Amino acid sequence: MSPLPSSTASVQIQQFYDKGLAHASYAIRSGRHMAIIDPARDPQPYYDFADEHEATIEAVIETHPHADFVSSHLEIAQETGATIYCSRLVKAGYPHQPFDDGNRIELGSVELHALNTPGHSPDSICVLLIDELAQVRAVFTGDTLFVGDVGRPDLREGENVGGHSREALAAQLYHSTRQKLMTLPATTRVYPAHGPGSLCGKTTSPDLDSTIGKELKTNYALQPMREDEFIRVLLEDQPFMPKYFGYDVMLNKQGALPFEDSVRRVPRLQTDALLEPGVVVLDTRPAEQFRQGHLPGAINLMDGGKFETWLGSIVGPEEPFYLLADSQIALDTVIRKAAKIGYEGNIKGALLTPSHLPATSPTVEVEQVRQNPQQFTIVDIRNRAEAKQPIFDNALLIPLPELRERAHEVPRDKPVLVHCAGGYRSAAGASILEAALPGVPVYDLGDAITSFQTQAVH
Repeated sequence: MSPLPSSTASVQIQQFYDKGLAHASYAIRSGRHMAIIDPARDPQPYYDFADEHEATIEAVIETHPHADFVSSHLEIAQETGATIYCSRLVKAGYPHQPFDDGNRIELGSVELHALNTPGHSPDSICVLLIDELAQVRAVFTGDTLFVGDVGRPDLREGENVGGHSREALAAQLYHSTRQKLMTLPATTRVYPAHGPGSLCGKTTSPDLDSTIGKELKTNYALQPMREDEFIRVLLEDQPFMPKYFGYDVMLNKQGALPFEDSVRRVPRLQTDALLEPGVVVLDTRPAEQFRQGHLPGAINLMDGGKFETWLGSIVGPEEPFYLLADSQIALDTVIRKAAKIGYEGNIKGALLTPSHLPATSPTVEVEQVRQNPQQFTIVDIRNRAEAKQPIFDNALLIPLPELRERAHEVPRDKPVLVHCAGGYRSAAGASILEAALPGVPVYDLGDAITSFQTQAVH
């Protein structure tokens, strides 16, 4: 966490970056006046920053109701007395001030101006930072404009989130970028809500900030093209949508419960507690430990860099589950990660690894796979865009987010081999199929897959 290029004596911009969700939030401080844009679920870092600078949080701005994480806007407002600002189009269920074209917030010696920029969502705004000389210094672009990309327009098609067609939102995004953002001074700093790996875009750059001038030169979506061409280019090869996205949109429209209180309410169970049959168990230990012993039917969703995303892709937002880890610290970590996507209320119980782990998983002989891949039913659980580069001939493609629902499609006449791109997802995939295909040997190729990717295996 370090000050960003727009920081001067009159204003400081601080970026807070959550790598797990590729989410960037911001504090803007002018003297002792502070505003927060798109805060993460845990508000403590913003309180600490305000305390460090003896500043008061006066405003919390939501650029739109986020799909991929739960925001702490309501909790911060309740704790500090700050005003929440968002577009009137959000139809927010929490106390707020409308923040749309023409609206502005005075913050010490600077001003924050709203720009309506529909496209990623119909209610998206960007926030301009205007300095004391009335110059545009920065734009906080939410999910409208990323470094090297723009926000995807296909997350609001479900009836529960408005029923907006992706083509209509893509057309709005074409006009928002060209009429609102591309006309800003080239020197304007660009601060988006997401970085590389976010599922809210598709080709996001590793850089976490930029300028309008740089984006005009390098961002594919800002190059000269007709509206229909923009829509076509934007809609092709968008990544999958996790199960939890629509749920988080609705939760953010209402405002979530306080973070620490919610985490504390998660039931902590004794190690050998009797678990309710039929409730999914998520075992977050490393794959090697899981193979050596686990509870029958458990899913091996290892704690890792993208735990939250895969949790919300495998488990539905209304589905209860147990969380299992091998230490109290590890258990607390995955509970807090679950809370970042609003899943803490789904946790039926959290417990340390039981002493009795009757199920085991077989270990794959990599050389056998290399020599005789035809002896296996190979299930590729990568996303469709990844799978355009096949690794094995005749592999059955079922992306991990669909695997629990489509496990019945996997033939049972041969041992099953599961692979992804790097080894993390295949541990979850193999455990899902192991539970769904009793009596069929299911192997996880794990990180050995990387040695197969230099050439396709026939």
